Amino acid sequence: MSEALRDRAAIVGIGTSRFGRNLPESQLALAASALKAALADAGLQRDDIDGLSIHIGWPLGVDYDQVAQAFGLEIDFVNQAWTHGRFVTGSLQTAAMAVTCGMAKVVACVNVLSFTRERDILGGPHDFEGYRETGGTHAETPHYGLTAPAGGAALAMQRYMALYGVTSAGLAAVPVALRAHARLNPAAVMQRPMSVADHQASRMVVDPLRLFDCCIVSDGAAVVLVTTAEHARDLRQRPVLIAGMQGMAAGRDEFIFAPPGLGINQQSGTREARPAPRDLAVYRSAGIPRDAIQGLYTYDAFSPLVLFVLERFGFCAAGEAAGFVQDGRIGPGGALPVNTSGGLLSEAHVAGWNSLCEMVRQLRGDAGPRQIEGAGALQWATAWGDSVILRN
Repeated sequence: MSEALRDRAAIVGIGTSRFGRNLPESQLALAASALKAALADAGLQRDDIDGLSIHIGWPLGVDYDQVAQAFGLEIDFVNQAWTHGRFVTGSLQTAAMAVTCGMAKVVACVNVLSFTRERDILGGPHDFEGYRETGGTHAETPHYGLTAPAGGAALAMQRYMALYGVTSAGLAAVPVALRAHARLNPAAVMQRPMSVADHQASRMVVDPLRLFDCCIVSDGAAVVLVTTAEHARDLRQRPVLIAGMQGMAAGRDEFIFAPPGLGINQQSGTREARPAPRDLAVYRSAGIPRDAIQGLYTYDAFSPLVLFVLERFGFCAAGEAAGFVQDGRIGPGGALPVNTSGGLLSEAHVAGWNSLCEMVRQLRGDAGPRQIEGAGALQWATAWGDSVILRN
């Protein structure tokens, strides 16, 4: 991201539907609930929206034209990516660039998922994306028998454990901390307390990932409204500024569920102790150093991804993240809270947009009992290298 774009776009409205399992509402109904909430939050009307950045493509959602038609929107700018945590940042970044360059005045970033409605498609005979010739979106390779998203993350974690002596009990600190956050969030699906013993007693899914290392399957929607910082000053809420961004990495040494050096498709087979320079670009673009980040948010489809993002962005060196997350450091009141609403592991799987909404609440000071004291700069970052820094 060019420094010329720093602080020029802002998030001015957020809204979510209810979260849960087997919800009776259609995807359009869930999205409508979230959009109405976002408009009310921003003090905007439906006619103010002239852009869509959609993160709900087939088979897990409706297309942009259906959204525009159903909600009575008149749209001049559209971006659409299919549903996956990889495209959270890209959808938000595209919205920010669209308003900054004048292609739209207000862009609604819309995400809706009905995982429980679509579970018969995912991984089944009609999952064409998951069974494309070279493997699916999570590096599934059916011709080798690896057909579950958890498989790639599990293999990366197996290698991590072998390299650094980490145990499953050590990994348990991640889902335990996120469950503690979720218990302070009445919107979270998972409210039951979790201990390390509970984690260790849960069934194995793909070794070494146990049940509580895997995200919940749920339904829900989230909407984020983006406009220019200048326009934002005239609206209801104090704007949350998009301070810095860096894009998603790709190449022969990149893998969807691991940092360079741990992925199953990577060719170099080596790990660096410290992040590559491109993984620090977000701090330069934002003008905010890493040690000023007060909370970290990430796509936690599987608990190892939290360790991997901590290392990719230099919060700790290679092999140190499992020790870093112990003793409540990433939990409520910790030195670096992670996914304070509970994330995908305990709040809901809305592809990470629920965590973007939580970042806005935190920066407004509206997070209630889970509020990070004095929150001024928060970071979204993933194991595959994309990132956004938000500030108030």
